[in-house]
Amino acid sequence: MRLRFIFSQVFKGLRTNFALSASVTLVAFVSLLFVGAAVLLQNQIESAKNAWYDRVEVSAFLCAPDQNTAQCAGGEATQEQIDALDKFLHSPQMAGYVEKVFFETKEEAYKNFREYLKDSAWVDTVSPQQMQASFRVKLVNPEEYDVVRESIEGRPGVDTVIDQREQLEPLFKMLNRFTLIAGVLASVMIITALLLIPATIRLSAMFRKNETEIMRFVGASNSFIHAPFILEGMLAALIGSLAAAATLWITVEYFIQDWFAGSWLRIITGHDVLVLMPWLIVGALIVAGFASFLALRRYTRV
Repeated sequence: MRLRFIFSQVFKGLRTNFALSASVTLVAFVSLLFVGAAVLLQNQIESAKNAWYDRVEVSAFLCAPDQNTAQCAGGEATQEQIDALDKFLHSPQMAGYVEKVFFETKEEAYKNFREYLKDSAWVDTVSPQQMQASFRVKLVNPEEYDVVRESIEGRPGVDTVIDQREQLEPLFKMLNRFTLIAGVLASVMIITALLLIPATIRLSAMFRKNETEIMRFVGASNSFIHAPFILEGMLAALIGSLAAAATLWITVEYFIQDWFAGSWLRIITGHDVLVLMPWLIVGALIVAGFASFLALRRYTRV
């Protein structure tokens, strides 16, 4: 009987303050949408980072003819220098760092250059002799790329050593900024919810002041009087959180998956959203319940 009465008061409050309750639901929806998007984006960044770093290679480009760098003052890398570097990379000294070594000749580099830039006017301005032969080194542990790079740099015939990890860092830094922006927006919306929910609960309590005074007069406890108001805020937030979770799931399943179909990267799926969903719902209920409780303590005298 008590539960039926409490829930009747909850729905009565939602009907009475429909516009404000709808605004609480909307704020909860938008804020949790940003929270969920930030979490999923960060998960995707970490997944991509791990996948890319596992494929990180250190590339040693050898001196080409007519190259005017300090490292290539002696001219084009000789066959003896190439053989010496190959032997070094396959030596027991490097066995703990080097998993595989690939050698790309100038002709192979030229072929790849033409394939990648086939629509560019630069293709016809470069000859095979101008290309650089290179060693591509796959690492046992990508975290130890510095050891391999420092071991190769300065060796005879070596022009430059490029670590793919350094090239990827700016990309991941940019993506992390997007995550930060989503997190900031989510924080702003959560603060908005914390301000809006108490206002909604306060108005609801004011509209039913006579009822609450009668309940107090007949001996109803504070928890019984407060329960409808707290549940009112929590129900509005629950609807918003469910809508946010559903939107995230639809976006991931029907848009993200289609856009990245066939990619070798692991892309977030609807399952990731389902794992995140309980946290979004529980978080929404806690925030709404806490804000409603504070509103009743600070703004109502029932």
